[in-house]
Amino acid sequence: MDTRIALIGIVVESIESVEDLNRLLSEYGSYIFGRMGVPHREKNVNVISIAIDAPNDVISALSGKIGMLAGISSKTTYAKV
Repeated sequence: MDTRIALIGIVVESIESVEDLNRLLSEYGSYIFGRMGVPHREKNVNVISIAIDAPNDVISALSGKIGMLAGISSKTTYAKV
């Protein structure tokens, strides 16, 4: 099974979907090898980066599900490796 390395950047503008976000990240936890969250208190947002090594369809599924959460936006970038 071919896998790719990707970085999913997540901006949380509303805490109402944080529980759903954490559930998704736990569900895909076996593929995630790094996670960093940084609060920006002055702007009342949180920025999270997820490093993932997974098949392309798994990365796309996770990214799509995150993007559908209210108050949360995400972008995915792929390594050329």
